[in-house]
Amino acid sequence: MTIAIVGAGLGGLTLARVLHVNGMDSVVYERESSRHARGQGGMLDIHSGQRALREAGLIDQFYGIARGAGQDMRLLEPDGTLLFQEDTPDDAPLERPEVDRADLRNLLLDSLPEDVVRWGHALTSAANGLLHFADGSSATYDLLVGADGAQSRVRALLTDARPAHIGQNVVEVGIPDIDRTHPALAAMVGRGNYWVLGNGLSLAAQRNGDGRVRIGLSFYNTAEDWFATSGIPFDDPAAARARLIDLLPGWDQRFIALIEACDDTVVPRAITALPVGLTWPSKPDVTLVGDAAHLMPPVGEGANMALLDGALLGLALAAHPDDFPAAVREYEREMFERTSAAARMSTELQELLMSPDAGKKMLAFFQPDGI
Repeated sequence: MTIAIVGAGLGGLTLARVLHVNGMDSVVYERESSRHARGQGGMLDIHSGQRALREAGLIDQFYGIARGAGQDMRLLEPDGTLLFQEDTPDDAPLERPEVDRADLRNLLLDSLPEDVVRWGHALTSAANGLLHFADGSSATYDLLVGADGAQSRVRALLTDARPAHIGQNVVEVGIPDIDRTHPALAAMVGRGNYWVLGNGLSLAAQRNGDGRVRIGLSFYNTAEDWFATSGIPFDDPAAARARLIDLLPGWDQRFIALIEACDDTVVPRAITALPVGLTWPSKPDVTLVGDAAHLMPPVGEGANMALLDGALLGLALAAHPDDFPAAVREYEREMFERTSAAARMSTELQELLMSPDAGKKMLAFFQPDGI
């Protein structure tokens, strides 16, 4: 019985690892040419997903790469008013530690036999037990698991649903080696997450494990084609930074200094999500994990849900090694309920971020009694 997993992201690799721990084989097909083919993004807040890492036998290794200091939080308004600050003691439990996505992915990759992941396999079509790839090769499967992200090709075998724009456009910039190059800004951002909220805009700065601070400027209640009319010249980084500053009228000079210090990486991202509560009639030979199944607003739940999807599908398959359809039904029943709740919560939090008085509403979310 061949289990084919399309996509070597967190969900697909966790599934492969839990299957391996339980004596079951799988093959992961990944379109990228190698694990180093592209950057893997920033830091992840791993909380409920720690259960998945325990099931994968990797929790101790995870604690070795996680950053407890990443649990620190600073929340401010555009005029510089500090609304909330939480500094985590060095000996605090790792309830919501931050981890570099690349480090977590490498941990999962290193836990698998070398021949499990087949790099350079971009899926073009799948049906009736046969996969076709862009290089002309093909492979068979008894169970196909789509772990292929927001633009999943496997999803179409189960549902017509597609991600839709949610009224948020993000420009990602960053400051490399901030402790050495801009120590005052490094001290201002702190060790974890630094949020400035208000006026339909937000600035989120976050420490990465490599010393870079990644900064996301979010523009809320904007259309999917907003970048085309924003006046941001993405092909001219210096001019793009200047335009971003123009789009922050009245913001405290400290926040402007963060943008001025950024390097020439300026990346636009239009944010999309799948419908909350998405389900589909179960099929015996195909299912989905991670963003392919439940892409939701980026407020800290997606990676955790993907990890849990992979682990719980793996456990279901291990419990029903001779009955994949039963395993899929068991997994999907639990997954639909769990991820629908997470998507609803993420959508509610997203609505807070999009509101005119987002800072005060987020303060009430984090600490109802104030600072």
